[in-house]
Amino acid sequence: MAVLCRPAVWVPENTISMEETLALARRLHAGHKRLPLVLRMIRNTGVAKRHLVQPLPVTLTHPGFEARNRFYVREARARVPDVVREALSAAEVTARDIDTIVFVSCTGFTMPPLTSWMINELGFRSNTRQIPIAQLGCAAGGAAVNRAHDFCRAYPGSNVLIVACEFCSLCYQPDDLDVGSLLSDGLFGDAIAAAVMRGSGGEGMELVGNASHLVPGTEDWIAYEVKATGFHFRLDKRVPGTMNVIAPALDTLAEAHGWDATDLDFYIIHAGGPRILDDLCSHLKVPPNAFRHSRATLTEYGNIASAVVFEALRRQFAEGLPPGARGLLAGFGPGITAESSLGTWVHSDRVRSGRRTGNVDALPVQLPVPPEPDLHSETPSPYKPRNRGSA
Repeated sequence: MAVLCRPAVWVPENTISMEETLALARRLHAGHKRLPLVLRMIRNTGVAKRHLVQPLPVTLTHPGFEARNRFYVREARARVPDVVREALSAAEVTARDIDTIVFVSCTGFTMPPLTSWMINELGFRSNTRQIPIAQLGCAAGGAAVNRAHDFCRAYPGSNVLIVACEFCSLCYQPDDLDVGSLLSDGLFGDAIAAAVMRGSGGEGMELVGNASHLVPGTEDWIAYEVKATGFHFRLDKRVPGTMNVIAPALDTLAEAHGWDATDLDFYIIHAGGPRILDDLCSHLKVPPNAFRHSRATLTEYGNIASAVVFEALRRQFAEGLPPGARGLLAGFGPGITAESSLGTWVHSDRVRSGRRTGNVDALPVQLPVPPEPDLHSETPSPYKPRNRGSA
């Protein structure tokens, strides 16, 4: 059975508070006829602070889509490696133990994907599989977990690295006056997360099943409008109402495994906004405290897109769980898509797996693989993951 191990999460040092966000909205959009509504919506998010990959004055400028995407690539390459190393260490595996990398991001674009760069630069084997996911938005965190689980079920004993890199502030559009876009200016934050799913051994959430669900007729409710200036976020006011469809889908997944979605020990839920969490609590008939890690993530970091579920899971690791505790992980995003999984909590007293003979990636004639580089001999990156011992 595949185990989702302790995530590593990094956020930038630059921050913006709720009050700063509201003050900026008043100053930059003083003549907007719906400004009172926008201010009320931003205040209702409950986001106390967000982290930005660039200082605020730079974030508020727009040097062009091309320049922003170059910055995305440069900063991702600078910051991802240390987060990955921390996740590998937490799972007690090395880069050469990884069979597949799932990389998710909706805030920048590269081709070839950043997985190719990671394999070349970070010591992964040259036959490591690549699964880049670019268009599932916030749902991609849950989708990454599910695709990693699918791979481990297809190839028992495999190890999968998941990386979520979201620089949402690079999507800021100073001239976009759409209400959904203005709300996003006060909701989204930046973060990178990584976690390993081990096919054998490990401590964390041992997955027992996963599912996807698309809410029909909602494909334009959460979307990007792609223009010369980049990605323009679009959000329909009907999105929170989709929880009355998604909640039964979560019930169906739980029932398929003989579980009751209303009576689990832990919940790792994408924190799209407080209304989403409140409505899902109501539909699942669970107390608000059941989503405490998601709410804390939203308050302290904002909506960090696909990285949310990993930060909420990191908080659950810090809190601890007894062996056998049962839980649900779910991410929601464009489509409208729900990606959910069930798992039981396991501790690390089980047999640790190393490399396997009969490796699923082996070719009839094994290609020579260069020796694993000494990652610790490199010049230290200025971007170290922050100590996540406390929230």
